[in-house]
Order: sequence, then C-alpha cells, then structure tokens
Amino acid sequence: MKYHHHGYVSHDPRIQAPAGAGIDRPEELPERVDVLIVGAGPAGMITAAQLSQFPGIVTRIVDRRAGRLEVGLADGLQPRSLETFEAFGFAQRLAAEACHVTKTAFWKPDPQNPADIVRVSRVDEDPHDVSEYPHLTVNQARVLDYFAEFMTNAPTRMKPDYGYEFLGLTVADEGDYPVAVRLARVGDASGGQRIVHARYVVGADGGRSGVRKAIGLALQGVSSNHAWGVMDLLADTDFPDIRTKCAIQSEADGNILLIPREGGFLFRLYVDLGEVNESDAGAVRNMPVEQIIERAQRIFHPYRLDVREVAWHSVYEVGHRLCDHFDDAIPVAGKAPRSPRVFIAGDAGHTHSAKAGQGMNASMQDGFNLGWKLGHVLEGRSPARLLSTYSAERQKIGQDLIDQDLRWATQMAKSSEAFATHAEFEQAYLRITEFAQGFMTCYAPSMIVAPAAHQSLAAGYPVGKRFRSAEVMRVADANRLHLGHEARADGRWRIYVFADSARAGEDSPLAALGRWLDESPESPIRGYTPAGLDENAWFDLKVIYQQDYAAVDIGRVPAVFLPRVGTHRLPDLENVYAALPDRDIFQLRGIDRQGAVVIVRPDQYVANVLPLTATDELAGFIRSFAARQQ
Repeated sequence: MKYHHHGYVSHDPRIQAPAGAGIDRPEELPERVDVLIVGAGPAGMITAAQLSQFPGIVTRIVDRRAGRLEVGLADGLQPRSLETFEAFGFAQRLAAEACHVTKTAFWKPDPQNPADIVRVSRVDEDPHDVSEYPHLTVNQARVLDYFAEFMTNAPTRMKPDYGYEFLGLTVADEGDYPVAVRLARVGDASGGQRIVHARYVVGADGGRSGVRKAIGLALQGVSSNHAWGVMDLLADTDFPDIRTKCAIQSEADGNILLIPREGGFLFRLYVDLGEVNESDAGAVRNMPVEQIIERAQRIFHPYRLDVREVAWHSVYEVGHRLCDHFDDAIPVAGKAPRSPRVFIAGDAGHTHSAKAGQGMNASMQDGFNLGWKLGHVLEGRSPARLLSTYSAERQKIGQDLIDQDLRWATQMAKSSEAFATHAEFEQAYLRITEFAQGFMTCYAPSMIVAPAAHQSLAAGYPVGKRFRSAEVMRVADANRLHLGHEARADGRWRIYVFADSARAGEDSPLAALGRWLDESPESPIRGYTPAGLDENAWFDLKVIYQQDYAAVDIGRVPAVFLPRVGTHRLPDLENVYAALPDRDIFQLRGIDRQGAVVIVRPDQYVANVLPLTATDELAGFIRSFAARQQ
C-alpha cells in the first residue's frame, strides 16, 4: 500500500481522501447519475466497488432490501475470487475468518454392508497448484460487507441506497442521460414513484431480473427436474469428516455434498431430493426442512446427525439458463449497431446449480469485467465501443459455465451404481476442478485482447487468461512478495517488462524500450496519460530483472520505471523487481531470456505479449482501445 506521497498520513491509509463525487455526496438518490446499478449482490457490489475508484463518475447502487444482507446464499469462494479480492485489498482479512477447504473426501456404500457409507478416498482440492490461494467458504454477506467497506473508504464515498424497488426503464435514442429508470420506495403505500436518469444502467438484480425483462431479454435453457435441499446446520455428529468437504453417495437415498463453513462448527449440506415430477409445478420447494434433515440422516447412516439449529435452508430445482446477450444493443437487421446503455450481470444473465460454487464467483467476474470499462468510457480514456466487449466476453463464459455445470450436476445426481468404479466418479470431480476454480476463462481476440503472435516469449502468461502471480524480490527494500498482489483495483492497465539479460544501465533492448516509453508521443505514458496527472496514473509500469536483486543498481534503472508521483513529485522506487534464485519467475512462467512485455488489463487478464523491441506493435495495440490525451 502506497501513501504519504501527498503528504504525511497518520490515519488508516485504507481510507482515501474524498474527491469528485465523494465531496458532499448527497444522501438522497439524485435525479441524474452516470451509472445506476440495480441490485447489491456480488455482481452489483463489485461493479460499484470498482467504479468507486473513479472520483469524477457519479455511481449509485440501489437494492430492494432494507439493509445489508445478513444470511448469505452462496458460501464458496474459489481461488480466482481471492485473487480478485487481493486487488481490492481484503483477501488476507477474509481468508483469516473463512474456512479453508484443502481436501475432498469421497464416501460411497460399504461393499460389505451397502446400507452404511464408508470413506474410499481423499483428494487435494487443488491438485494442479494453479493458485497461491485456497478454496474458502464464508457467508456471502461477509463478502458484501468487505466490498461495502472498500466503497465507503473510496474517494467517492459510495454506499448502497437500500429500500428501492425497480419498476422499469426506457432508453431514449439521444440525450446525455438516455436511460430513465422508474423506482419506488419499498413499503410506500402511497404508490409514489421517482425517475432517475442515467447514462448507463447495470442490472444485477438476480435470476428474476426486472432489468433483464425491461430490455426484452430472457433466460433460455432447461431444468433437470432434479431437486436439492440445501441447509446450513449446527449439529452434533460422529461423522468423522464433518469439517472436510465431502461427496457422499448412498445406496438408496441419494447423494450429499457437504461443505464445511467458517467458524469451526457450521456446515452446509446439499441433499439430493431425487427426481421431480413434471406436474410438480414447484411444490417441492415447499418441502419442510424436517423432511430434508430426515433424508440427510438416512444418507449419513451409520453415523449420527443430531441437528441443533438450522441457520438457513432452501429447496431448488437444478436449472441451467443463459441469456444470449448481456446488454441492450441487440443486433437488428437493417439497423446500424449502437453502443449499449443497459447491461445485465450475475444471475440476471446466467443461472445454474449451486454445487459447483460458481454463482457468486462467476457473478463477481462479470462485475469486475464491466466496472473498469464503464469507468474508462465515462472518463474519456476509451471509446464507447469498448463497452460492447462486455457482452461478447462474458456471455461466452456464461455458456462455458452452463456446459461445465450441467456435466457436474449430472455426475452428482447419479447413483453409486451408475459408475463403473469409484475412481470414475473421482476423476469426474477432478476434471472440473480447474474450471470451477475460475482459471479456464480465456477471452477471444478483440480491441483489448491481441492475437497471441508472440506467445512463445511468455508461455506461462497465455493471452486472454488471467495473469498468474509468482514471487519476486522488490529491489528497493529486498522484500520477497507476489508480483500479482501489487496490482490494485484502481482501473489502471499494467505493463510488466521482463528484462533481457543485460544489467541495469547497460545499453540493451530494455534500455531502448525505457527511452521510448519515456519520450515517444506514442508511449502510453506520454500520449495517453493526461498532463497534470502522475506519470503512472493510467498505466502502471513495472520491470523485472533476471539478476539477483543485489546486482540491480536502482540508480541506473530507466527513469520511466521510477515515476515521480504525488504533491511533492517523489520518485516511486517500488516498481523494480528481480527474479529469485530459488523460484525464478522467468523459469516458472516460461519467460524468454531475451525479455518480454506482458500487458495486463485492469481486471487482471493478459491482453498482449510482445518482444522488447516491438514498440510499433505496442503503440498500435494501445491505440486500439485508448483515447489520445496529449
């Protein structure tokens, strides 16, 4: 965390000074806003949190609830989400209170006595070591609390406006604030409405999204006609793996997915309720919790399950549904395409089973993808056509998610006899692990994802996939740290320059690139960062040397990597790193020893890989998405 560059700070440095929309922020919802977000769930809150870092943008988020969520729906946090939380500054704090899931135990009917269950194997939750972060479980409400804290401490001093019901919206063909949104106070017997005019609207209002319906979109898909009961329990039990994630198959009563929860005592059960008759018409959702408990007790046999408290429960039918578009710019034959004004995110655009732990996780990636793009367009950093990449990128990921989840839900619903061997079930679980953890997302080439023409220079950073962190040594203070953890959700692009084998100060391709970045009008620093801002305000440059940190003379590092920032124009020395002798990032991530430039988007996805000498290609790529400022 960096502070003091605007003067000495003695208070909590996480509390940023108010600026722009955060100065004298009105308590009452204004009549005009730049962005109106409907729904304060995971997708809406991360979108708002990202936009809270853009002081000049007026963003408000409304929700029909009376206040903060108290009983969470989702509970699983995949490693990709923790990587995202690191950018918002609360990954470590959340991990300290969460339950760490490290193993999955598999149980099946005892061959000697099939009425009983027996443990047959345990597997690592992350067998491929694809992230430094674990799989966690924690109440969704706590995740929202952390985002709310981040927003409150941001320059815009943002907080949700609770108690507003979405009634509808209309989009005009012209005007600075073309979207008119109708809202009403929840519980207002007078029937009074108010209109909020917005430049853009984000519908993060769940599976029954009113925003989605207002722009003429619908979820398409199927239900499996298979019901599951889910319960958060406090119970006295002699089941030995009650604090371990378990996939349990019984002989005659269905299956259970057991998820340990935070706090040491709470756990969640997804209880197989079997096939639902097509004429059921949703009646299964009214099943008493006592019946779900009874089924769970039969599945756990011969172990005892004495339930003392049900913190929350629900019954749902597995459904897999997806919108074919995530914004209102739906192509119409014979009409010119237009820029989108209304977007949907999270469950408003895709719904699926809960057992793969993707609802909250995928929804937050929707919001992270969209938030910075709205910020860049509204600030004039990028053209409006950038916003069209949101639906193009996230709708495909939604389809991938549905396909994978359908396969996993089908596996979980099978009886033990449907598998030839137990190993077949275990392998089915392992095959979905990397996708479930959030690491199979790969965005296709676009204005913000280049073709992978130079991928061989950085094989470990596939273009279109998330930037995978690795440890390095910070030269200025000899601190060993994760390179990816230094990136914050501040809306900046990252340019990681992996040096050639020359030392700092020697004439080399790195030195030549440093001069170009510092002097050329085509440089992102000189051509696309407004005069008067810090040199690294919009593009964060970092250099990683191959030598041991003690061999890097920071006084001879190209000046562009030591930008002068803040009121006092102090040099920022913390952008220079060196490879570690025991965990060399060049070797771990397949970086060519001739060096490479890895360009990373504000949402942590690799956008391009280039040679150190490819300044023309670098300039052309920057031009594809950035608006010239100088």
